[in-house]
Amino acid sequence: MSAEAADRVAAVTSSRPGTPLQTSWFEFLLDDSLLEKHLQKSNPDPAPVQLIIQFLEQASKPSVNEQNQVQPPADNRRNRTLKLLALKVAAHMKWDLEVLEKGLTIPVLNMLLNELLCVSKVPPGVKHVDLDLSTLPPTTAMAVIIYNRWAIRTIVLSILLLPLPPLYHLLHPHLHEQAADSISVLEGAVRLKKDFYVHTMRTLDLLAADTAANGETESSTAGLRISADELHCQVHYDLGGIFFHQGCTDLPIYEKARDHFRQTKELLKKLDSTVHVHLDEKRLAGYWNACRVDITNRGQKMVCKLHFNSLQAVIEAFIKDNISRSLPNHFRRSILREFLYKVQQGESGLDEVCHKLCVCNAVRDTLEGEILSVRFQQLLLKPSKQVVDFILEVCTRSLEKDRPSEASRRNMANFLKTLCESLEDLSLVFVVSSHKLFMELLKEEERKVLVEQMRKRSATINLSAKPLPSFYDIPGTWPRLLVMEEVPPDYINVILGIKDNLTKDLVYILMAKGLHCISIKDFAHARQLFSACLELVTEFSPKLRQVMLNEILLLEVRAHEAMAAEGSKERPPPDLVSRVRGYLEMRIHDLPLRQVVGEECVAFMLNWRENDYLTLQVSPSLVMNNPYIKLGQLLASTCKELPGPKESRRTAKELWDVVVQICSISIQHKRNSDGRIGLIKQRESSMGILHRYDPLVLTTLISLFVRLHSIVRHEKLNVPICVLSSIQAVDVEAVAVTVKELVSYALTLNPNNQSWLITQADIYFVTNQYSAALNLYLQAGAVCSDFFTKAVPPDIYTDQVLKRMIKCCSMLNCHTQVAVLCQFLREVDYMTAFKALQEQNSHDAMDSFYDYIWDVTILEYLTHIHHKRGETEKRQIAIKAIGQTELNTSNPEEVLQLAAQKRKKRFLQAMAKLYF
Repeated sequence: MSAEAADRVAAVTSSRPGTPLQTSWFEFLLDDSLLEKHLQKSNPDPAPVQLIIQFLEQASKPSVNEQNQVQPPADNRRNRTLKLLALKVAAHMKWDLEVLEKGLTIPVLNMLLNELLCVSKVPPGVKHVDLDLSTLPPTTAMAVIIYNRWAIRTIVLSILLLPLPPLYHLLHPHLHEQAADSISVLEGAVRLKKDFYVHTMRTLDLLAADTAANGETESSTAGLRISADELHCQVHYDLGGIFFHQGCTDLPIYEKARDHFRQTKELLKKLDSTVHVHLDEKRLAGYWNACRVDITNRGQKMVCKLHFNSLQAVIEAFIKDNISRSLPNHFRRSILREFLYKVQQGESGLDEVCHKLCVCNAVRDTLEGEILSVRFQQLLLKPSKQVVDFILEVCTRSLEKDRPSEASRRNMANFLKTLCESLEDLSLVFVVSSHKLFMELLKEEERKVLVEQMRKRSATINLSAKPLPSFYDIPGTWPRLLVMEEVPPDYINVILGIKDNLTKDLVYILMAKGLHCISIKDFAHARQLFSACLELVTEFSPKLRQVMLNEILLLEVRAHEAMAAEGSKERPPPDLVSRVRGYLEMRIHDLPLRQVVGEECVAFMLNWRENDYLTLQVSPSLVMNNPYIKLGQLLASTCKELPGPKESRRTAKELWDVVVQICSISIQHKRNSDGRIGLIKQRESSMGILHRYDPLVLTTLISLFVRLHSIVRHEKLNVPICVLSSIQAVDVEAVAVTVKELVSYALTLNPNNQSWLITQADIYFVTNQYSAALNLYLQAGAVCSDFFTKAVPPDIYTDQVLKRMIKCCSMLNCHTQVAVLCQFLREVDYMTAFKALQEQNSHDAMDSFYDYIWDVTILEYLTHIHHKRGETEKRQIAIKAIGQTELNTSNPEEVLQLAAQKRKKRFLQAMAKLYF
């Protein structure tokens, strides 16, 4: 076999897929036995949770009637079968909520468990708390228990996501409303002493076959047996979790949590195996340790809780805890927040308590080597002598009485030095420096140096001067700040609503500087600044707290994408993905939302192929109010449905409409100096977030904008009238800029993507940059043919591409190259070739390209042209080329094709050397 023939065989074999195709969801509808075989595989593709998502997504798709009106999903045999398939997959997973919660979003899991209630014959319209579990069939009772276990586990998750009590009920409010009922149901379950049974794939098949009439699926032996101890162990763990988080402000409930965790641990020891117990034993150990410390060795905490309204008792408990350190820091801060919240609500007489608790927490942070809070640093700006005296009292009482550790002594000494340096009133500095504790902890040399610093400072400080005014009282300060560090206009009104001027200034500066750090990719300092701002606003404004949580989320998304841009292959942590989902599902009224946060959250989900989530769970309000989020959702849907073109037409049409809307001129927007405006021109470039996009997403985006660009440039395309009418207001310049940036950026991610290279070449071609266009057309061919050692696939060098390459060569006055390329077309373009060969001002090396011509007709025409012009030497070169035996027209077709392929490769390699 010749080398060329071997190349052709290699090209064919290299194009064959190396791995089996993924099983499609509809195949499980066609073959009843396929699901069980699929799930028995060691690594099934799609994975079980992905199958559940696909089945439920397809079953919940809305339909469109003859009037093109969207209708709810049909209740037909197909959709019922899909829902049953989803349940069978969950049954195969033994209803393990730990796994299901990690793989499924809350709305999808809610849909799945509601289907379980339905097939398990749970009476519709009846509250679960009103059911008597002991009288229900085993699988029915178990369905009720599973659903209510999931409900309280989801509440615990939302508390962890939003730990401030006024906010966490906003996530999944229907579950929080029925929390008490779910707890009652589960408390009833642990009182039952019988074994339980849950649906299996077999019992679900029996239900589908309508054989339940014989009672088999409701009998005591149907389904998977779960012993009473196994179920009780799991339920005790779930109840302990919710009581633990509810008990932060209620001691008896906290006691309940400890009791449930104790019973969980006892049952785990009792069970020989825990096949049907799915819980996080590390988290259980953490819960148990927290309860054990906080209840058996927490005299101070009990004082805090039992004497919450006895203010001095709370302060005393905090001071004593600075020695024992048994109270968690987050608990101490939450107590302070409760008092600050009461002050914000107008309760009088609590300011002093807040100051004292803040001091206690600052000393505790000092002893543990932590950074002092912003609230404490604010307190030191204008402290009274009483405050300074109290600080010194707390410091003295907080050191261990017998023999303080060296670390505690050193930390406290540094705290006292910081205190002196922070105080502007030298009389207060003297109070600190003359205190007994100061004299004990600081060495004589340290005291001398500090006193000398204070003396030097006294020379520049006018002790009779008024306290520093607010930024608002200093002319010109805010204009300078606005020039240096801008805060998004979405947040200005909320910040201006802060009553205290100093706090207002501080929030503004912290946020502005944090945003500046993000812009220069200094994410570490941005985190510190945002954390300080979050701590500050949490004390008085739930709205600003959520704003900061949103900005911190955007920070983490950008930080992770920056790592990915630097080559990191790590997927984002589940916590970050969960927080992104939480943002997209959030429904909080009157909360200022920056559009860019939603956009980049959607882009983040697209980057990491969370297409199933985007198509099912994004908040309708966000989709309606933000065309960019709508764009992301439609991109995900289109990419999912691309294998089925008929199904994807409606989604693709919606995607087209949104792209046209984004690119359209709107009279409602402020116009630019040229009198035109497109939404794209108003946006910051978001290309930096695209670097992890699935190539299919990028290719879809590029295809859309290239198509739109072609239409608005009035190229000759078969475009329907309805499409033309929808693009009358499209901003041509904005589309051109977007196409150019999008393709250029895509090529930085994958410089060898042939489709993107061709598109970039087309952009250069339509803007008359012929040399650059030819360079990229050749690159596209080179990367898919091992630098032209193999044939370039015909779907890369289509006739359209070849004609554009011909035009490029013609505009560069390389007419011999034009003639050679005319042979590459499916039908040789003799007219163009002959016209090119007639040109006498060719800038290429003319006869050096004759060896690459295999078409005898073109060679004969060349001979005629040179004879007519009297160019004897060039005529001889052409005659020699014709005389090669492999070009003899009497040869078999295979020999002629091999001769053509050989010359194609050599010509393209020669062109690459010229234009690369």
